[in-house]
Amino acid sequence: MEINTEISKEKIEKYFKITGEAIEMVKTHPMDVDRMDQANDFLDMATRYYSDAKHFFEKGDWVLAFGALNYAHGWLDAGARSGLFEVKDDRLFTVDVD
Repeated sequence: MEINTEISKEKIEKYFKITGEAIEMVKTHPMDVDRMDQANDFLDMATRYYSDAKHFFEKGDWVLAFGALNYAHGWLDAGARSGLFEVKDDRLFTVDVD
């Protein structure tokens, strides 16, 4: 089994694309109206980590950028799994599709 020890430009660009798509999907789909403050907080955290990832990437620190992208997507997945975000896309989120 081959072990990855480096983050390639292609890999990090792929994760930027996927996480960016997921953020846009959350912004254009309904959220749990009874927990709107919490849903907005999760989305805010995701977008802030995504912004941090862009900053680190532009500085050339791909390791920190990759870490920030994973945090961003973690917030999105947590929001989707908990029902804060009403998204049904198992390509972008860890959710069950009906």
